[in-house]
Amino acid sequence: MSKKRILFLHPDLGIGGAERLVVDAAVGLQQRGHTVTIYTSHCDKRHCFDEARDGTLDVRVAGNTVVPPNLLGRFSILCAILRQVHLTLTLLLTDEISEYDYIFIDQLSAAIPLLRFFTPTKKVLFYCHFPDYLLATRASFIKSLYRVPFDWFEGFTTGLADTIVVNSAFTRSVFATAFPRIGLVPKVVYPCVTTTTVASPLGSIDNNPPFPNDGRRIILSINRFERKKNIDLAITSYSLLTREQRCRSRLVIAGGYDARVSENVTYHSDLAVLCEKLGLKSATSRNFISSLSVPEDTDVLFLLSIPATLKSYLLKTASLLVYTPAREHFGIVPLEAMIAGVPVLAHNSGGPLETIQEGKTGWLRPAEDEQWAAVMRTALFELEEKVIVEMATRGRERVLELFSKEKMAERLDGEFDEISDGRSIRGLVLTVLAGMGAVIGLGVAFALGS
Repeated sequence: MSKKRILFLHPDLGIGGAERLVVDAAVGLQQRGHTVTIYTSHCDKRHCFDEARDGTLDVRVAGNTVVPPNLLGRFSILCAILRQVHLTLTLLLTDEISEYDYIFIDQLSAAIPLLRFFTPTKKVLFYCHFPDYLLATRASFIKSLYRVPFDWFEGFTTGLADTIVVNSAFTRSVFATAFPRIGLVPKVVYPCVTTTTVASPLGSIDNNPPFPNDGRRIILSINRFERKKNIDLAITSYSLLTREQRCRSRLVIAGGYDARVSENVTYHSDLAVLCEKLGLKSATSRNFISSLSVPEDTDVLFLLSIPATLKSYLLKTASLLVYTPAREHFGIVPLEAMIAGVPVLAHNSGGPLETIQEGKTGWLRPAEDEQWAAVMRTALFELEEKVIVEMATRGRERVLELFSKEKMAERLDGEFDEISDGRSIRGLVLTVLAGMGAVIGLGVAFALGS
């Protein structure tokens, strides 16, 4: 295996699913002996993954001195494009781009025309988490009109990559519908999950569990407090258990929460109100200390913004993970549960269809509370211990086989090898088109910005 020099371009290396994938991919490829550098327009050392700040990865910031992240809270997509163009031009003008043979780009494809035109020998891989224009909100006619050139620009520039990979077969099907004119059929390279246990510092969490250890079996939900995550389903389903079953169990709803984000605040409040309407006693813990004083008769416990060590503890103690979002692009939380030996109940759509094996590592059901309640009863009170152990074993084996960091890096390495084998005719055509795209795309961007 020849040593590769790989450049990663990522817009904002903060803390999120896309950023976790980029960091894992970079570390995995580095561990395979390749030279890896990440360039980004923003990386706050106080708000990024450990590998991006502790020296594990070579992370450099550029393209952030001319265009701000937004203009008075608006035009964020335009600013993101211009910042990536600035970053790319910086690499081109300083000739630093010559130090690399392969370029990994994700989220924004604005850099691809420039790279294809000015450095046609470099091989570009674009990782599509999900088509951006399908995620964008269009609350008004003006907003929809504003998005038109960006939607076109995304499709055009994405198609100029040497190869395109996506995070799931579900995303690939959506990609084909979103960009029917792109000739490339994306390959699937699954994200990975950490396969090692996160240790609690000094055993503090194990010695002081975050809620009363009263023998209740835990049904766990881990999601951001956003309405699209459909956490209501977990609560309404849990309410259908008998009173005796609820006395022997507890629903723990944990996840990302930011008091500055209005949706997080209002949705958490609405979920608490829903519990009250359904006759469920709920409690909210905003930090580890307050979680220690949760009343023993709490049915639903909300844990806001949990750290990694607490998340690991919750997965270790849960009897069932419920994953409520529909049409999730991939979904990393079910894998985290499976590697911890916890069976998963998920919506039967999107990424979970590829990660969860029905009846073997978990269950897939439509968003009907009666069906979810039935699975909760089965998982908590009806399964024999032997079956539970078998499901846990199969879950771990499946994650290690398909969703480890090593497997993801191996697949990406293979994709880089494939695009090294020529396609000179297509490369020439792409170079010509890229030149046109660079001119047209930049013209559109600057026109909208003026």
